[in-house]
Amino acid sequence: MRKLFSLSLLTLASVSMFAGGYRVSIQGQKQLAMGHTGVAVVNSAEVAFFNPAGMSFLDKKFNLSVGGNALMAKTRFQSSKFNQTAATDNMGTPFSIYATYKISEWVSAGLAIYTPYGSSVAWDQDWAGAHLVNNIDLSAIFIQPTISFRVGDVFSIGGGPILVQGSVNFNRNLTPNPLLSNNGSGTDVTLDAKGITASGYNVGMMFKLSKKVTLGMDYRSEIIMQARGGSAKFADVPTIASGTFRDTYFSADLPLPAEFTTGISYKASDKWLFAFDYNYTKWSVYKSLDVDFDSALPTSKNLRNYKDVSAYRFGAQYKASEKLTVRGGYYIDESPVQQGYFAPETPRNDSVGYTGGFTYQINSKLGIDMSFLYLHFDEVNNSYDYFDDPTTGPSNSPQYSTFGGTYKSSVFSPGIGITYGF
Repeated sequence: MRKLFSLSLLTLASVSMFAGGYRVSIQGQKQLAMGHTGVAVVNSAEVAFFNPAGMSFLDKKFNLSVGGNALMAKTRFQSSKFNQTAATDNMGTPFSIYATYKISEWVSAGLAIYTPYGSSVAWDQDWAGAHLVNNIDLSAIFIQPTISFRVGDVFSIGGGPILVQGSVNFNRNLTPNPLLSNNGSGTDVTLDAKGITASGYNVGMMFKLSKKVTLGMDYRSEIIMQARGGSAKFADVPTIASGTFRDTYFSADLPLPAEFTTGISYKASDKWLFAFDYNYTKWSVYKSLDVDFDSALPTSKNLRNYKDVSAYRFGAQYKASEKLTVRGGYYIDESPVQQGYFAPETPRNDSVGYTGGFTYQINSKLGIDMSFLYLHFDEVNNSYDYFDDPTTGPSNSPQYSTFGGTYKSSVFSPGIGITYGF
């Protein structure tokens, strides 16, 4: 029972706010429409996120970009062993606020507030994979003050700290064994942690190689999310186990990996702009997570063994008139999840994103930005092979069980924002 109790909290490590396994890049309307390129593009205050060095190259003294998206995610599952099916349809609402101010000709300051992790996954309670996850609801707000220095007309550098505030609510059954149930419902645990804080930093550089070509580089440090004193509450506990499964608390450290992005933009004419970004994320830092309890229970580990991955992003912009600018893009995003570590709380595989949008300039100061993203994940037949179910063998040695099948996932996200500057 002690082993089963510790395992009931094990899969906190899989929460996508921290794992990034279900992350969708939506950090600005203009740059999202261009395939989420931006490390070498100076379009608006959105550059405060993509490459803070670029703030010094903005023409206007003050720049503001505010936007939000409706993120609609769908996942379909079919068991390869028992032909069971399940589905989850979820909504997220990521947003961003960017502001920059030119202190002098060579120095600019900015503030970026955005939500790179904020979504939910909700399967039916007691479904076939309930011992891994029933539902997750998570949010994280990143606050990034930045400063940028320009050296002449060809080089700039910028950066600043990143402050994070987050929360997570997560529910799963303790075991697939039907004997541990109450009135037909499996015993489950809800993990809830609020006020999770963390910090890191961001630094970028930008080079104007010519009037047409710009090169950019941006680095984001690893961030460790620290969950302390989160609550664990049990439900549908049979009477015989009520003395074991009592509400308690947990703590865990959860990594967000470092990432490096470099890219180039080419202004072919007064009307055409093209951009390419390459992103490399050090997901190999996420091998497992240790979860500590406020009692004498042993530390539990959740194996993930993620791998480092790359993303390739392409974007284009066409200025059709003084009032209308049209954008399009495409990107390839590799999944960090390896064979045998595929869990339904992060149901993603390698994906391809298609983006588009436009800006309608109402006047010289105010513009309306529209964007859309369609993200298609490759269909995958995979499994999670490391659920340590204590009902299948001796409690002093792991008895791993496997849960797998075929997953089909997609995301659609329309967005709207405003750009203001003077």
